[in-house]
Amino acid sequence: MKTLRPLLAVLLGCALAAAFCFSLIAGEYELGISDVLHTLFSHPGLGDGTVQKTHEIILWRIRLPRLLLAALTGMAMAVSGAVYQGCFRNPLVEPYILGVSAGASCGAALAIVFPALLPGGQLSAFLMGMAAVLLSFFLARNRGETPPVTLVLSGIIVGSLFSAGIGIMKYLASDVELREITFWMMGGFYYATWDDVFLCACAVLPCLALLLALAWRLNILSLGDEEARSLGLHPDRLRALFIILATLAASVCVSAAGIIAWVGLMMPHAARMLFGPDNRWVIPASALLGALYLLCCDTLARTLTGAEIPIAIITSIVGAPYLLWLLRAKGRELYGA
Repeated sequence: MKTLRPLLAVLLGCALAAAFCFSLIAGEYELGISDVLHTLFSHPGLGDGTVQKTHEIILWRIRLPRLLLAALTGMAMAVSGAVYQGCFRNPLVEPYILGVSAGASCGAALAIVFPALLPGGQLSAFLMGMAAVLLSFFLARNRGETPPVTLVLSGIIVGSLFSAGIGIMKYLASDVELREITFWMMGGFYYATWDDVFLCACAVLPCLALLLALAWRLNILSLGDEEARSLGLHPDRLRALFIILATLAASVCVSAAGIIAWVGLMMPHAARMLFGPDNRWVIPASALLGALYLLCCDTLARTLTGAEIPIAIITSIVGAPYLLWLLRAKGRELYGA
């Protein structure tokens, strides 16, 4: 296994590059390879400027920012899932367990229904998503400690509270606003812009770099709190740091793309099956797999029918059978059943 890890990583990188190139070509308006290359190198400031205006708009204003945002979101969600699973020592934990999805959805719904009272939808979604996680920490804190089980239960409680808020917003919303809330919660990269890409890159890439640098500490934390203390680490502080970094990366992407399920649950398992349990390999492998998976799902969402399918439908169609297989194949290992 260890000797094959570099080769597997290179193959994943090549697969990601191939998927990205194919996604640039595929779509309702198909572009040939020559069209893509000519458009890329003829962009103002980079070439002769003779490329067709239509190709330039499709590639530079629609597909490139969309695909980059999909890749960044896949990286963030997959790595966040790997970190959460390591922190809680639970293979079925995902980034939304502490209420970030419900908080972000509530923030977006508030901004849609009451646009004059709140900042833009993305900022509101991000702030409410982070607030949900911080509230979960606050509720779980007891006598200077934050037990993982209590933290998960607090996340469920906070998620339920924000879900109630979403229900209230839907009740108050007009038909147009209700449709907008529903589409946001189904996730997608329809309105991706270069500003979204820049914002997500500025948050996601530093968080991923820090998580990768601290991966060896996550290995220790995964062994248990007592083992971490015996090695001179403070498990509660370390867990809080990991969760904050993972949640920050996930929240920024959720605010830009909406709720995209299953990525944070599926990709860490796939990474561990390929690279083993060492988080120094699991974290970068999860990033590559998450980016590859969401690029493929987004391409399917754009090309399967004439109308675009919300990406959450695609990820759920794949994710539900995967979870069933996991329960069948790994049930005894995970649950002792």
